[in-house]
Amino acid sequence: MSNNTINRVSKYIVLTLSLFAMFMVIGATIFTIAGRLSPSPDGDEGTLAHLFQFAILLLVPTGIVFLVSADWRQPKKVAKNLIMPAVALIVAFSVLYYMEHLY
Repeated sequence: MSNNTINRVSKYIVLTLSLFAMFMVIGATIFTIAGRLSPSPDGDEGTLAHLFQFAILLLVPTGIVFLVSADWRQPKKVAKNLIMPAVALIVAFSVLYYMEHLY
């Protein structure tokens, strides 16, 4: 596989994982506020939290592959490809922080 193909595939995986993580947090927040999701009596965080953690865990090696296979002769293009995943992660962690500390 060419470096360009690896970079393109990893770019889409990074975007998908970051959007998935964001939607897991937003979904859990909506269900919690609506009263349909309550904390487990045994302290388990629940399936949505585990899916979020798994997505974040997978983002690390995928992000490294993306950065290693990027064409650094065009740094603006590399940065442009990371804007949407970065925004999704900022939203996810902001909502998570809000729900943990301020809600």
